[in-house]
Amino acid sequence: SDLVSSGLPHFVAADLSTVEGCQRAVEETLQTFGGTIDILVCNHGLGSAHERPLHEQSSDVFFDSMKVNLEGPFHLTRLVMPHMVAQTYGRMVYTSSTAALEAEPGAVGYNTSKAALCGLMRSVCLDGGIYNITANAVLPGWVRTEMADTSARAEAQQRHTSSDVIWKERAALYAAKRVVTPHEVAHTILFLSSDESSGVSGESIRVSLGCPL
Repeated sequence: SDLVSSGLPHFVAADLSTVEGCQRAVEETLQTFGGTIDILVCNHGLGSAHERPLHEQSSDVFFDSMKVNLEGPFHLTRLVMPHMVAQTYGRMVYTSSTAALEAEPGAVGYNTSKAALCGLMRSVCLDGGIYNITANAVLPGWVRTEMADTSARAEAQQRHTSSDVIWKERAALYAAKRVVTPHEVAHTILFLSSDESSGVSGESIRVSLGCPL
């Protein structure tokens, strides 16, 4: 219902943790837009609110994170890249996280999958460069999204406080004393998806107001 009300001209609802879901998304996109794909932005993800410290973590929870945050982007890239190779043009952008560089406690699946996503991006950069395909990762800090709100509520429950307190603590990490906005992340992705970014590839770009976390 959120997608229907968003005003998007076209969307595909699919489970991007599965090969079948990724295939459906790519096939419907090709059918809708005349058989070409110029840009792939992997902006889906599974957060860490449900995770536990490593010694208490189940393997199922860990691999669920890997399926969504790493395998999904791999399958999408593998399905889209032949079309970009054929047209000698493409832009690949992957939404990772500052957790790829500075791990968060109690988030082994999230940390590992987001770090590995940067490795996938660099591989795409090397394999696709000769075909005029660029690949970059955007690493946001704390952004007030539904997923981040879920983690704030989970942390607040563990610490017997409110999610507002958690968000104030997160904002205090930044020199600007605020968290990153969704628009700031989106505009970075927009640039990396454009022709103007042709000289930028293989980069993990923080969008974190200078905060390392």
